[in-house]
Amino acid sequence: MIVKDLGLVEYQSTYQLMQDFTADRDNSTEDQLWLLEHYPVFTQGTNGKEEHVFSAGTIPVVQTDRGGQVTYHGPGQLVAYTLFDLKRLGIGIREMVSRLENSVITLLDEIGIKAQARSDAPGVYVDDRKIAALGLRVKQGACYHGLSLNVDMDLTPFSSINPCGYKGMEVIDLKSLGYDMTIEQAKQKIVLPLNGQMQQGK
Repeated sequence: MIVKDLGLVEYQSTYQLMQDFTADRDNSTEDQLWLLEHYPVFTQGTNGKEEHVFSAGTIPVVQTDRGGQVTYHGPGQLVAYTLFDLKRLGIGIREMVSRLENSVITLLDEIGIKAQARSDAPGVYVDDRKIAALGLRVKQGACYHGLSLNVDMDLTPFSSINPCGYKGMEVIDLKSLGYDMTIEQAKQKIVLPLNGQMQQGK
């Protein structure tokens, strides 16, 4: 797995790069993990409904081809894009979602935060407050998009949407839980559990 640190980048151009990489890959293409932050943006999944964005203001809303509803990306949030060949790994999309959730749960457990996944709403939660979101797209057996973990960010824009389509869902970050972590530290901490999850069953 090739790990790339892309820094703070625009969403639209990165989205196009993911699509291009997936379209061009073949059976020998090595999987890649892209770690980054985005400038402020709301992204709608394929099931996204306009009514779940009720006050976007100056923040752009971008339609994407990932699963799910609307979410927000902004500085202080770790985004991990998983450009993995699921067919080669021998896993399906639901299993991939579970492995992504478990990688975040493992990271949080290591710093003393107990978190859970939910069967009714993909993502990772601390006492029913959402700290990580997930969304994937699969083409020709390979996936892209991935997960986002709220580290130390302005959470205000989440109040302008129904996060992931759930009215009143509370969104938190590590900072609001009293844990100080930089994005760079989060990038380092996510790689090991993610790699461990992807090695399972190989």
